[in-house]
Amino acid sequence: MGEKFERHKQAWTSDEVQKLHMLAKKNMPLRAIAKALTRSEESVKARAREDKLAIASLR
Repeated sequence: MGEKFERHKQAWTSDEVQKLHMLAKKNMPLRAIAKALTRSEESVKARAREDKLAIASLR
């Protein structure tokens, strides 16, 4: 069974968004970014698309 995320459907904080942008610029893979932010890969993907960010495994 996959990991369970306690933060289901919680809004992104400005600190999390800032960290997402920083990690994406460093070309970190999606899985590593999701783990660093304690968010699901789907949540990170959705936010990256919303912010028009390129993430290593989404290219």
